[in-house]
Amino acid sequence: MCGIFGNYCFALGNVSDDALAAVGASLRHRGPDAMGFAATPRAAVGNTRLSILDLSEASNQPLFSDDGNIALVQNGEIYNFVELRAELRQLGCRFSTSGDTEVLLRAFETWGHEFVGRLNGMFAIAIHVRDSEEVWLYRDRLGVKPLYYCGSVQTGRLWFASEIKTLLAAGHPAEADYDAIAQYLALNYIPQPATAFAGIRHLPPGHYARISRTGLDLHAYWSLADVKPVPDMTEAEGKAGLLALLDDATRLRMRSDAQFGAFLSGGLDSSSVVGFMSLYQKTPVRTYSIGFRNSGYDETYFARLASQRFGTLHEVNYMEPDLAALWPRFIWHVDQPHGDVSFMPMDQVSAVASRDVKMVLTGDGGDELFAGYEKYADFFSEGRVDHLETGWEDRFVRSSGLLQADEGQRLLIGPLKSAFGDLDPYRALAGQVRLADGQDPINRVLFAETTVLLPGNNLVKPDRMAMANSLEVRSPFLDYRMAEFAFQMPGALKLTGGETKSIYKKAVQPLLGSELTYRKKQMFTVPVGDWFRTSLAGYCRDMLLDGRLGARGIVDPGFVAEMLAAHLSGTANYTRQLRALISLELWFRLFIDQDDALRAISQQPLVLT
Repeated sequence: MCGIFGNYCFALGNVSDDALAAVGASLRHRGPDAMGFAATPRAAVGNTRLSILDLSEASNQPLFSDDGNIALVQNGEIYNFVELRAELRQLGCRFSTSGDTEVLLRAFETWGHEFVGRLNGMFAIAIHVRDSEEVWLYRDRLGVKPLYYCGSVQTGRLWFASEIKTLLAAGHPAEADYDAIAQYLALNYIPQPATAFAGIRHLPPGHYARISRTGLDLHAYWSLADVKPVPDMTEAEGKAGLLALLDDATRLRMRSDAQFGAFLSGGLDSSSVVGFMSLYQKTPVRTYSIGFRNSGYDETYFARLASQRFGTLHEVNYMEPDLAALWPRFIWHVDQPHGDVSFMPMDQVSAVASRDVKMVLTGDGGDELFAGYEKYADFFSEGRVDHLETGWEDRFVRSSGLLQADEGQRLLIGPLKSAFGDLDPYRALAGQVRLADGQDPINRVLFAETTVLLPGNNLVKPDRMAMANSLEVRSPFLDYRMAEFAFQMPGALKLTGGETKSIYKKAVQPLLGSELTYRKKQMFTVPVGDWFRTSLAGYCRDMLLDGRLGARGIVDPGFVAEMLAAHLSGTANYTRQLRALISLELWFRLFIDQDDALRAISQQPLVLT
């Protein structure tokens, strides 16, 4: 795992080595082991490296073709690089390293841009071909690794990078995109390819881009919508297929030349991954979890139960309500407002793990693929779909959104109210529900959440917060084969009788035992709503009512004050709305106001207790 960056000059003109080094320095936390770049008057590609495979300097990036015509950088890991290297050797390719990046280089030389369809991994790749004066950008199928870009033929130059702050360091102006922020207040995250910054876009998952003198052209190389459902799949077939894929995906993700472990919450997904890891490792797996003093949010009992079952070396760190430093740090590393405050415990558990290991496996993705959230069971009562009426797609999207009932009308003013009312801020998620019209209703919802919620929020969390601590994260559930299998499987098998993850639980019960398998699901989040009423009441007032948020002309400060007063008194629960507004205000202060004092706090190293 690393960070990548680069540019393309539509009008020839060098970017100095000093300027490229300064831009790359903004990604140093993603790759502290080495930094390198290659530049011509037309284009540049660069990398900051976190060494996981082939720890020698031979795999420092960029890597070059033998004739120097091709320069390649990547962020991520190619899990099937061993098999690809063997195939390429049979075709006459020679290798001078043992890492996966050279496999990408030889694969591109051999198969051209279609090489990407052969990859099983998480990746953002940039390739500069000097002779044709082209740059090719590739992003993995499910959007695990980020890749942003800005600029055009009209501006004369295009920049791309693993993080938005790198594009700002390259000179892109920091201006708010109110359509994207309206979508944030509808969904609690900003769906791709939009970003909170005007003029900055996210390369969509499963896409590649060709950049040439005429501009940037986007192409899809894979789509989950192409998966054909198998409506007569039996329960036995579903269980067998799920277990076989989870087994193999876990095995592949344990390929590493650096020390690694796992995040273990004690939930179904992380416990299953650790269980399969224990089958392939003779020494105990190192596992890590975060705890809370509030028992309603604490999962450490189940984490320890899983640790004991699989004989892991387990470490727990307890999180305290000191969010004045943690919250701006989270927003700084994410680059955008996000209403999911579980980014903060992810930051802390990543910091704990990074003291021992450079990579961890996680259970990310299982809930979206196999219907793990209670909202699915609530909407599809008893797992039924025969009660659905016309327009149910929009009702699902709005029922799971952030602002409810008339809150948007009462809260928003000015350009944000116009964007929210005129442009349908729910369109990204609702459009994907409708796109999957070949699937049953349950899978249509899961398809939308896999293609929108997952890359827009749930995968941002492990990438940014782990990389803030120079730690790589891998999830077996994000193997594209698992995603394809999940959408061959009928939705009814996932919500049988209204039981979330029904087929999955039946499959892993022999591995996990009944207590871990059928425990009540807890969301991995922070008890911030309770803290707002106690230790964080003053912080809440300072962030929302000191006048800076109100002066932006986008929310009604009177309604904000009403929500806060009702929440603090306990007459209403506005936890989600208040935390989203705090994240939004912190984003404005950090990136639009460029508040030096807050930036200094946000960039401090994390202090563990």
